[in-house]
This record gives sequence, structure tokens and C-alpha cells, in this order.
Amino acid sequence: MSLKIFLSRDAASIAVGADGVADALVRAAEGRGLALDLVRTGSRGLCWLEPLVEVATPAGRVAYGPVTAADVPALLDALAADGAHPLRQGATDDIPWLKRQTRLTFARCGVIDPRSLDDYRAHGGYQGLAKALTFDGAGIVAEVLASGLRGRGGAGFPTGIKWRTVAEAAGPQKYVVCNADEGDSGTFADRMIMEGDPFLLIEGMTIAGIAVGATKGFIYIRSEYPHAIAAMEAAIVAARQGGMLGASVAGSAHAFDIEVRTGAGAYVCGEETSLLESLEGKRGLVRAKPPLPAHKGLFGKPTVINNVLSFTAVPFVLAEGAKAYADYGMGRSRGTMPIQLAGNIRHGGLFETAFGVTLGELIDDIGGGTATGRPVRAVQVGGPLGAYFPRALFDTPFDYEAFAARDGLIGHGGIVVFDDTVDMSKQARFAMEFCAIESCGKCTPCRIGSTRGVETVDKIRAGYNVAANLTVLTDLCNTMKFGSLCALGGFTPYPVMSALKHFPEDFGPAQAPLQAAE
Repeated sequence: MSLKIFLSRDAASIAVGADGVADALVRAAEGRGLALDLVRTGSRGLCWLEPLVEVATPAGRVAYGPVTAADVPALLDALAADGAHPLRQGATDDIPWLKRQTRLTFARCGVIDPRSLDDYRAHGGYQGLAKALTFDGAGIVAEVLASGLRGRGGAGFPTGIKWRTVAEAAGPQKYVVCNADEGDSGTFADRMIMEGDPFLLIEGMTIAGIAVGATKGFIYIRSEYPHAIAAMEAAIVAARQGGMLGASVAGSAHAFDIEVRTGAGAYVCGEETSLLESLEGKRGLVRAKPPLPAHKGLFGKPTVINNVLSFTAVPFVLAEGAKAYADYGMGRSRGTMPIQLAGNIRHGGLFETAFGVTLGELIDDIGGGTATGRPVRAVQVGGPLGAYFPRALFDTPFDYEAFAARDGLIGHGGIVVFDDTVDMSKQARFAMEFCAIESCGKCTPCRIGSTRGVETVDKIRAGYNVAANLTVLTDLCNTMKFGSLCALGGFTPYPVMSALKHFPEDFGPAQAPLQAAE
């Protein structure tokens, strides 16, 4: 009897015992004389079912999870019979949480072997590059512009405009830089795609290089992502050997190659100019703008710098056409967003869907409410610099402009859920403390303002001169928002002021309604 099983090698899966399950499967198969073909994939993104074991059948893959090493003997017994088992989830593609998604970027994640170039091609990989090679650089840029793709790293700047600016910049050497310094709380989409479908990132960056005339790319990955680093390095080697990187990409006249560089753990290096400083071997300090990186970026040369999710959306745009991508979404937010559900939530994981789904749908319906079973009190969207939204704002659609209209931001698409036991004054303090610790120190509003912010929140929480200190805190937030050099100091007021505005009861005696920093 032969058996083909798919099991994630994603870091989240490994953290809950996937490697132990793999070892148990191999040992049990040997003991039973089974011919086992074990394929280590990326994760499907259903974190509460990991380790998820998928078994190939004539009717498609059947999922079992969460599986432990101790479950393996009984699981193999079930597979030898009729497949019935308490952990059986049914056909993987029919699991409701997966079935209701629109997976454009994550279509292959959890499906293919991320180390296999052939597997990537067999599942539609490199079709985008093939189409791109039929255009000139301006044609590629026009397609990306027409798709409405916006930066997925947080700012939401139109990707095509950034590429066009670099393409039009003069210079013999240009660069493509991928910001994989995913440091926001509750985010893991970059890591998942790099570990589960690394060739997609390589393809997207290669298309960018051809579009703007760059021959060299760098992927800046945070040091806390060793599995992603290993996956990307292995994929780059395979792409070179397969002729998809190097002096003649896919046999064309275009040259493009990629290197992985590892960050040193600074959150501020998620800011593009600080990242460039770090790439150049310097301390990660934010640069003043102008000049923009598109004009004077890495080593002083014109540079495209985008987030992982921005680059990995591009192959679909080229392969299927700009209209096919732009048909999804709402308003100026086109395409899909890989939303990451984390914190105190029953069904945590990655959910890719078109823009427009409401926050309430994501938390209550898709996420299943809190893991504790207690009422949801607040959610933070957009990482540690994102605003806290109460249930009263759960009708907000997932859209850049809709969130901005309510003093929030989408950021990288991470959502952290809190139940009714959370103390929002502590969360406000944490925002200031986080900024104080992570500040590069270059600008005074961020460096000093955050430190004074921690002290002021402590005074409020201690009940000391609350009304006056609330005024001071509001003034500090205004100074940081408008005076900081980058988004670290500029966005720290969002969680602080949203906590004050929506949860004033956690900040001492009842106060008059506060106005958010404007």
C-alpha cells in the first residue's frame, strides 16, 4: 500500500509539533511496510487545525487535524480502513473557512512543495513572468497601474506609480528591494508566503526588475524568521539553477538576481528608508524625505521598495490581466487582502478575501469570536500602531479609506482581538512604551514624546491630576503625529487616542469626550 501525505513545514505548524508528526508518520509507515510519500508544504492558514495532515485520495485531498504524534498510529489504521477518524475535517477544499476565501496570492500556499520549482510551475507559477516578457517595461508598469494594486505594507501607496517613478529615473544601476521585516503584532502573512510559496516572491520581484530596468534585488528578512530565510535561500538557488534568475531570465535578454539579507531585529527598519540604511550596513536610522527612494534609494540609486504582499500580488495581475484583479474589492481598495486573525480569537489564521468585508464579519463570523468565549471588547487593526476599534465600529468595511475615515488604518492586515477583561489604559501605555523602545532616536517628537507619554499614562492610571494629564497626553499625541519623521512616531497616537476616545472609563474618572489627534 502506498500513501501520499501533505504536512506543513511552516514555522507555526512546527511550533505545535508538525516535525514530531512527520517523524511519527515515517516511523509508523516503515513499521507497517507502507510506501509513504511525505510532502512538506506551507500552511493552509487554518492555525487552529495545525498540524494539519492532508491525505491524497482519488477524489482529492482529505484533511485531518489538529494531529499529534500520538494520533499517528490510529490515523494510519483509519486510512487503511474507510478513513473515518475523530480528527477528519473532510475534503480540504470544502472546509468552510477555506471555501469562502478568494485566494489569489495564497492560492498555492499549503498546496505545493515550496522547495520544488517544478511543483511551482505545475500549479501555474511563472505564467505572470511569461506574460511580462511580452511587454516592454512601460507596458508592465501600465498593467500594474491599471490593476489598482496598492502597497500592502501599510501606507497603501499605488504600486504602479512607485514603479513608474523608478522606471523614469535616470541611472545605469537600479535596485528592487523587498521589505520582509514583518514586525507588526498579529501579522504573519509575509512569513507564510515566503515559507509556503517562495517562488511567487521571486517571480514578482523579477517582474518588477524587468519593468523598471533593475538587475539586482534584495530581500530584507527579519532575523526572527529563520525558516523563511532558509526557504527563500533554497528557492533562490533553485531559481538560478532553473534559469529563472541570472544573466538571462527565462532565456530572455533581461538579467536579474536576488540576495537575502537578514535584519538585526529593529522594528523601525520596517520603515523603508531605515531599512535601506540597514541594507547598506549602517545603523537603521530614518532618512529625511526628499529625496525619495525611487530617486535616491539603495546606495544612492533609484530603488523600488515594496512589501512581500505587494510583490506577490503582481504575478496574478500579469498572468490574468489587470481587470481580473481590479474586479475584486471596493472603492480605491482593489484586489484581495490576506487578513491575519490573531490574539484572543477562536479561529486564528490567514483569511484572504476581497476588500469590503466588514470588521464584524471577520471577528464574529469568520473568526468565531474569542477563544475564551467572553465578549469581544476591542480589536486592534494594523499592528502596534493601529487604532483600537470597539464593537460599535464593527460595521467598518475592510478598506483603506473607510478605516481612515474612522481614525484607523489597515496597515499590514493584522487583527488582534481582546475580550472584556482587557484594560485599555494598559494598552495605551504599551503603545507609548513600544515606541520609546523601538524609536531610532533621530527625531525628538518620537524619541522624547514617547517617553513622556509613558510617564503621563502612568500618572493617569495612578489617578494623579487626571484631567490635566489627559490634556497633556492629547497634546503629546498631536506633536508626535505631525512632528515625527516617520510612521513609528507619527502613528503611535492612533492606539493611544482611540483607547482614550472609545474606552474613557479605563482612564480614571469620567471625562468629557476626547477629540482624536487631527
